[in-house]
Amino acid sequence: MDRRHFLTGAAAGLGTACLYPTSALPEPIEIPPLTQKYKATDTVVLGNTGIRTSRLAMGTGTIGYGGSSNQTRAGHATRLLLNGYDKGLRFFDTSDSYGSHPNVAEALQHIPREKVTVMTKCDSREPQAAKADLYRFLKELKTDYIDICLIHCVTEADWTERYRGVMDVFSEAKEKGIIRHHGVSCHSIGALRAAAKSPWVEIDLVRLNPIGAYMDADPQTVIGVIKEMRAQGKGIVGMKILGQGKMRDQQDKALRFALGTGVLDAFTIGAENIPEQEDLIRRIAAA
Repeated sequence: MDRRHFLTGAAAGLGTACLYPTSALPEPIEIPPLTQKYKATDTVVLGNTGIRTSRLAMGTGTIGYGGSSNQTRAGHATRLLLNGYDKGLRFFDTSDSYGSHPNVAEALQHIPREKVTVMTKCDSREPQAAKADLYRFLKELKTDYIDICLIHCVTEADWTERYRGVMDVFSEAKEKGIIRHHGVSCHSIGALRAAAKSPWVEIDLVRLNPIGAYMDADPQTVIGVIKEMRAQGKGIVGMKILGQGKMRDQQDKALRFALGTGVLDAFTIGAENIPEQEDLIRRIAAA
């Protein structure tokens, strides 16, 4: 199936559902206007890794767990990736737990592999299981290499010691060219601080929004740790930019915050349909 046919009719078949469920919002936050223009399609470099990709990553894991997500459950993930690519987005954010590897694989059949950055995540905490996962990921993604692989959803403050075996597996995979760079997805302030101190971490996926929703700590505390990471040349990718729906009606403020902090190289947001995806691209350009 050619890419044009694959996308035909997609918008008609997709609704205009909200990116996240409606929920009570905190008090409005005053965020100053940006002093420069940004685009979702801007080419950014992730720290000192040399990876050049788009500012906006296409998330495929909204309410993602147990091998599925809102994107995969609706059957729109591949169309979203291809539509985003056509609009200039070059960053595919996937994970084993989202069940979106097959969607990324399908999208990669229609576009040049070297033109996109593929970031995935591993949930295994035992070295042998993690090694098996990496080779399985290559098969599922139908690619010879993975640009970024993260240890997923780390909460332990001592994770750099506890999961040393998994880190060694990732390091060996990098030496073999299976992955280009490795890092971690943090889900506690202790884990984030440990990541900041670890030379092994090349890429960090960190939760950041102006109201502290679903974050590791308050925004200023998290920004302080990110600045420590940036000083070491780590690549920083933001997530939970809209506070997992808490800022659904304050998207522009959330985007201005993400762009204006100056601490994120890129950020990921999981649009659930093409109109949402294109709206995000417009909002970032208008911020």
